[in-house]
Amino acid sequence: MTPPGRSALTGPSRQALLGAALLAAGRPVTLRELALVLGVPEDAALREVTAFTAQVASADLGFVVEAVAGGYRLVVPPATAPHLSPLLSPPPLPALSSAALEVLAVIAYRQPVTRVEIEAMRGGSASTVVTLQERELVKVVGRSDAVGQPLLYGTTERFLLEFGLTSLAELPPLESGNFAHLLRS
Repeated sequence: MTPPGRSALTGPSRQALLGAALLAAGRPVTLRELALVLGVPEDAALREVTAFTAQVASADLGFVVEAVAGGYRLVVPPATAPHLSPLLSPPPLPALSSAALEVLAVIAYRQPVTRVEIEAMRGGSASTVVTLQERELVKVVGRSDAVGQPLLYGTTERFLLEFGLTSLAELPPLESGNFAHLLRS
């Protein structure tokens, strides 16, 4: 008799394929991609992901399924991470400066945005854009139609990953378009 979830011919179960896909990809895998791997419609793939997420969480395996950046990935739970520090490399990058966080907030909320617009909103230099680009948190997304066609900046998928967001819609709302409560502490 064929075990549930397995093909009558041969092959891994859908849950096994799902786990293997999330592990092998090394990046968030979209629902569409998972549906292709599993050979099912997206709504069926979502049910499989939901069941797999619950199964992994209840099994206490040292990893969990996280929905982030428009997809799903396997991650180490925060409570487990400190115990793994001898295995993890490279060491984390130094924390972003207040200025870099301010620039990043302006870009995240106003994208696409030019450097001049960032500087006008901050009331100071936007030189940390270079650091944010090096960390792959922001990127050039085009050019403005303004005189001189300045570069337009926007956030990256890595920004979503680093801040644990599935999309920019999860950013906290701004109070009447004012960035002041976000930028200065």
